Amino acid sequence: MDNQSKGIKSLRKKAFVTGAGGFIGSQLVESLLTKGWNVKALIKYNSCSSWGWLERLRENQSENLEVLLGDVTDSNLIKQAVSDCDVVFHLAALIGIPYSYVAPASYIQTNVVGTLNLIQASIECGIERFIHTSTSEVYGTAIYTPIDENHPLQAQSPYSASKISADKLVESFYCSFDFPAVIVRPFNTYGPRQSSRAVIPTIISQALTSNEIHLGSLDPVRDLTFVTDTAEGFIAAAEADSSVHGNVINLGTGNSVSIGDLVRIIAEILGNDFDVIEDKNRVRPEKSEVMTLISKNKKAKDLLNWEPKLSINDGLSHTIDWIRDNLSTYKNNEYTV
Repeated sequence: MDNQSKGIKSLRKKAFVTGAGGFIGSQLVESLLTKGWNVKALIKYNSCSSWGWLERLRENQSENLEVLLGDVTDSNLIKQAVSDCDVVFHLAALIGIPYSYVAPASYIQTNVVGTLNLIQASIECGIERFIHTSTSEVYGTAIYTPIDENHPLQAQSPYSASKISADKLVESFYCSFDFPAVIVRPFNTYGPRQSSRAVIPTIISQALTSNEIHLGSLDPVRDLTFVTDTAEGFIAAAEADSSVHGNVINLGTGNSVSIGDLVRIIAEILGNDFDVIEDKNRVRPEKSEVMTLISKNKKAKDLLNWEPKLSINDGLSHTIDWIRDNLSTYKNNEYTV
């Protein structure tokens, strides 16, 4: 029985991870290394040769880790990078929703053209499995909850439009060429290393330095998954048997919490009270704001034997501890788009 039939679980398989220096990507790289994979990690080129959140691995670099600086929009570089790998984990993307209002063309280049480059290189190089990163934002405000994978896609921001386009490219290549792809659709991942463009680090970093918390709307409801659980979902999608090819799979908890409730939970963990001030600059346009995202994760349980392990309180406690230790990396008085 070959790897396509029984799953891709060999300890010596080589993974190519794009977006490897980012929040989820760095956790995924470390998890893969722990499980015995060889990893080639793509970091967006920068003049400082920084490895992003993988920088701490530089001194004790594993012989199983290779770091490459480049850009997913460079098709020649991507083809060369993929050529000696077995599995592609494609996480590289522009993800800030407010910034997509300002620079939508850059989202098309990175999120759509970059994905096409990865797909074409993977086909030419005979990749065994392609794990593509979607986002729950493609669903838009829920028409029904919990949201399953058949929920309509609604482009309520240029960011979500670019991700829908990328998802559909992957789907089209599966249908046209039997491309061995799986689309994993994380809901709202949080945890250590997340930037202040996300709501949880925004709340926590302000709560640790002030009695005032400046936010946009408190009404949106989110399904929050701790980053290590999300990384395990990616790996489960890579290691499953070939019946997963062509599937879209939600990675979420099935539980919900509003932004206002998040403030209260964080305040309880810290033992402090805060004044919450609405900052109009942080409020998204009414038709663009996604109000409710709650995952139905039955498919992940059935196909991947995956479900989140960490509770919201434990996850937030771990996140608070990490942000407290790394508070200097956050600009608490600025709104990060």
